[in-house]
Amino acid sequence: MGRSSEPTRRRILEAAYRCFYREGFFRVSVDAIAAAAKVTKKTLYYHFPSKDALAGAVLNERRDDALKLIETSLPDGEADPGKAMRDIFDAFALWAARPRWCGSGFTRISMELAELPGHPARVAAHRHKLAVEAVLAARLAACGVGDAHAVARHVALLIEGANTLMLIHGDTAYAASAGAAAERLVARQRRRVTRARGRRN
Repeated sequence: MGRSSEPTRRRILEAAYRCFYREGFFRVSVDAIAAAAKVTKKTLYYHFPSKDALAGAVLNERRDDALKLIETSLPDGEADPGKAMRDIFDAFALWAARPRWCGSGFTRISMELAELPGHPARVAAHRHKLAVEAVLAARLAACGVGDAHAVARHVALLIEGANTLMLIHGDTAYAASAGAAAERLVARQRRRVTRARGRRN
C-alpha cells in the first residue's frame, strides 16, 4: 500500500469507528461506511477485504488511544496509586458524560459477536482487555502494590462494571463508586507489602 493511500485508509477507519459505535456492527452496512468516509465501496474493499476485517482494524487502531488513559493516570513510580485510581475512574465518568456516549466500543462489539470468538473484532477486543490488565499490573507493581496482577484484574472488573452500569442507568456516579472500591483495594495491598517488609527487617 503506497504512502499516498494512507490518508484514505485512516479516513475509512475513522468513519467506520463512528458508524460502528453509533449503529452497532450488524446494523451498519458497508455502503453506509463508504458513504461516511466519502469513498467508493470498491476503494473500501481495496483497503479492507471484508467488513469483519475492517471491524478488527478499527479496534486495533483504537487500542493505543484507550490505553493512554491508564498510562497517563498511573505513570511509572506514582507515589499515590490510590489517587491514580480515582483519576482513572473520574476520567471514565467524564467520558460517559459526553453526548451520545454508548459505552465501551470494545465491549459492545464483543457482545454483538458473542457467538463468534474468532472474529477479528473479538480477537482485537480480547487483546485490548489483556493489555489494559498488563499495563495496570506493571504500573501497580512499580507503585509497591502487592499481588499486582490480581489487583489489576480486580480493577479491570471494576472498570467493566462501572462502564456497563453507567450505560444502563445513565448515572456516572457508578464510576465514583468503582473508583472508591479500587482505591481501597490498592491501599490494602500496599499496607500488606509494607507490613511484610517490616517483618523482614
